[in-house]
Amino acid sequence: MAYTDDAVLAKLSALNETQESIVTVAQWVMFHRRHADRTAQLWLSRLKDSGSNKRLNLIYLANEVAQQSKARKKDDFLIAFSPVIAEATASAYKGATSDVQLKIRRVVEVWRQRQVFEIPIQDAVEARIEEIDKSKTSGKRGGGSIFSSNTPSSVPSDLVPLVEPQQTITKLVLSTRTSTNAASQDYDKLMGPSANPPTAPVYAARLNGLLKTLANAEGAVAESIKARKLLIEGLEKMLGSNREALTAEEKQLEELAGRKKETDAKKKSVEDNIMRDIASNSNPGTPNGPPEGSPGASRNSTTPAPEPDRPEVEALTPPDFPRPPSTEPIPEFDLDYTNSSASAANSAHSISIAERTITQAPSAGSDLLSSLATSYGRPTPAASGGTVKKRKLNDEFPDLGGDAMDGLDADVAEMLAQDGRNVN
Repeated sequence: MAYTDDAVLAKLSALNETQESIVTVAQWVMFHRRHADRTAQLWLSRLKDSGSNKRLNLIYLANEVAQQSKARKKDDFLIAFSPVIAEATASAYKGATSDVQLKIRRVVEVWRQRQVFEIPIQDAVEARIEEIDKSKTSGKRGGGSIFSSNTPSSVPSDLVPLVEPQQTITKLVLSTRTSTNAASQDYDKLMGPSANPPTAPVYAARLNGLLKTLANAEGAVAESIKARKLLIEGLEKMLGSNREALTAEEKQLEELAGRKKETDAKKKSVEDNIMRDIASNSNPGTPNGPPEGSPGASRNSTTPAPEPDRPEVEALTPPDFPRPPSTEPIPEFDLDYTNSSASAANSAHSISIAERTITQAPSAGSDLLSSLATSYGRPTPAASGGTVKKRKLNDEFPDLGGDAMDGLDADVAEMLAQDGRNVN
């Protein structure tokens, strides 16, 4: 069967999921490898117009052709499929059932494991699939369509218009590079200085193929230019808006600096008025309050209330007691030395000395001792009849009979008698 567009479309339409069918069509396609570019275009068009299961079969066909070309070291179909394989895989993956999507993912994994396509092409295919998965997930969570925009939520709102053009450029870079490389290689083979032209019919056919390759490369470059212009336009808009915002912010900064300076001057003026007010209040001859018209005039218009007097504190010293007269006569006691013992005489002598010391030598610095001496002084003979002390001494020292001086040394007896006379 001769190679025509109708023949290619017929082969692709008759394709089914059996291995025999896929291998047969792949061999026929590879036999016409000089029409690889045209075959790739027809294959992509047929895939977009087919259902989900038919698209999976076309992916299997591309996989068979690409792996066979890689094994035979024939790069015709690898070059032809590279610009369209990412778009075709995404078209087959989008809207497919989970079972079909799983099989397509398995094919893509095989391409990476066996390095069928170049790394940039492989990355582009996987990126398109991941975008579809993210879009589907976000659509379910938000209740929207799976075809809604999958712009990351972390992107600022000002950059959202730039995301889509940038993504488009990223996708087109790989396909554009592949198309231009293929066109350059074909051109060098046919039109280069070392090219050896074949026979005229063959040469004409190859030139026709070169024209298609150049057209594909030209279209890819044109799409890339269009996407870059959109990106540059968005960047220029953002740049203009940022410049306007910068001018407004610089003006605002200048205004704030002026207000800050004015506020600082006003603060210093108020502080100076406060200091003058304090200085004037410290001088009794000067009127109170700041001058009229000053910022502190209305605030200090009323005089503060005087502070209350301090409470009286009760003294901690005890009250004074009336001091007894220092010339009070010492009461005389009738001591019978003939009927008392020497011990009684000594005791009476000691008591008389203590009484005389208390009554005749009052403390100069303590009124309390004087009051105590007065309170607990001995009763006078007039009050007690003169018999109290005598009776008490007689009770304490009973008469033992005989003279108390008996048996004493003469000198001791004389000393005791002399003391008794001094007391009397």
